[in-house]
Amino acid sequence: QVQLVESGGDLVQPGGSLRLSCAAAVFTLDYYAMGWFRQAPGKEREGVSCISGRVGVTYYADSVKGRFTSSRDNAKSTMYLQMTSLKPEDAAVYYCATASGRSCPDHLYEYDYWGQGTQVTVSS
Repeated sequence: QVQLVESGGDLVQPGGSLRLSCAAAVFTLDYYAMGWFRQAPGKEREGVSCISGRVGVTYYADSVKGRFTSSRDNAKSTMYLQMTSLKPEDAAVYYCATASGRSCPDHLYEYDYWGQGTQVTVSS
């Protein structure tokens, strides 16, 4: 059973930065594609970024390009999401998830395991 645990969510002012972590228990991150997602109240869960397995190519939603950076530390079995220039519309519960293959899936349902989420609030 794969366990993913997110952490790092907090209250931050607009323009601020935050780093989220996703720790994976039981398995190593290297092979599998992993993604970050977010869900704001009343909205559908949306993809934020994905980092592919092995090579580690990263993909980002247009709304976060240039502001968010996803990375992975295989030795620590942890994936990170560095968020900068945060906006109120970035506020949401952020989730990490892992797929069963190396390529980044096109759909949420293709991700097999999900963390419990961490709350990010952007407000002055």
